[in-house]
Amino acid sequence: MTAPQPSSPQAGPGRRAVLLGGGLAAGAAGASAVWALTGPSAAAPIPAPPGIPPDDDLMREHGVLKRVLLCYREMTRRIQAGNPVTAPDLHDAALIIHDYIEGFHEGLEEGYVFPRLRQEPAVAGTVTTLLVQHARGRVLTQFILARATAGDITSPGSRARLAAAMQAFVRMYEPHEAREDTVIFPAFRQAVPAQELADLGQHFADLERQQFGRDEFGAMVTRVASIEQHLGIYDLDQFTPQVGPFLPGS
Repeated sequence: MTAPQPSSPQAGPGRRAVLLGGGLAAGAAGASAVWALTGPSAAAPIPAPPGIPPDDDLMREHGVLKRVLLCYREMTRRIQAGNPVTAPDLHDAALIIHDYIEGFHEGLEEGYVFPRLRQEPAVAGTVTTLLVQHARGRVLTQFILARATAGDITSPGSRARLAAAMQAFVRMYEPHEAREDTVIFPAFRQAVPAQELADLGQHFADLERQQFGRDEFGAMVTRVASIEQHLGIYDLDQFTPQVGPFLPGS
């Protein structure tokens, strides 16, 4: 069955749907933010959980991204080995990136984190590179979404291009998120007063509920776990190495 396609080739930036006025420059408590919903949520709104620090929130979202990158890596391996990959798994993995990472997580970074650091000489160049990488990633995601179909996933030429696109995405985003976690977010926490951070953490939780109608993090973890199970990479124990050959005297 052919996987559903995004609404248009421009769906990536459109789905981000974030209009941020004021931002942190005016203080998180007074920041104006309007998220345009792409459609009614199937789930009824639930009370927002207490806000966690914004950098911690962004890093747990990076955990979802890391797990999708593992799925991309496994699907790339399968394609390169001539093994089958199902279009629905590929499409859903790319859609998690499109909707949650690009359409929400990166909107928070671009609307609240990066503007605060653009004037910090130690990290300003890194912020510029991260923004370029966000844009390049959205191009790759649109390519993957458009070709995550039953026809393309069985065509040798399309399979090779899909593998190359996933490989390029993984290669870029592994260092991208590592640099954010170890450089950008610590610099952000240092630059923002404690009360402002607390207010912003709650603001992030409110924005997530406004865009998705619920705490979407848990739903995304469930979705990516399902893809991992289909790919046979969900069991964490399989990644534990045997260390016998590396012990002294071996």
